[in-house]
Amino acid sequence: QVQLVESGGGLVQAGGSLRLSCAASGRTFSSYAMGWFRQAPGKEREFVAAIDSSGSSSYYADSVKGRFTLSRSNAKNTVYLQMNSLKPEDTAVYYCALDATSRLRLGVANNWGQGTQVTVSS
Repeated sequence: QVQLVESGGGLVQAGGSLRLSCAASGRTFSSYAMGWFRQAPGKEREFVAAIDSSGSSSYYADSVKGRFTLSRSNAKNTVYLQMNSLKPEDTAVYYCALDATSRLRLGVANNWGQGTQVTVSS
């Protein structure tokens, strides 16, 4: 069973930046795609971004395209979500997930982290 641990959340002003990290252990990290999702209070969880196992292809929700960048280090078993030009509407709990790219893009995954809070003040 894989374990995923997110870090890097916090409070930032609108227009600022944060970098989230998700460290994986217990499985062959480099064989799986990784994704980020978020859930704001009173809203359903939504897809944010995903990256394939090699890191050669990434996918983004329209709401974050051009502002967020997803990358991974298979040597460190870690995926990174660089978030720039943050907006108050980006406030949410952010979760990383591990699965196949196709499943992540559908919002489905067998392995989830515990989440990290991101709060963007106006």
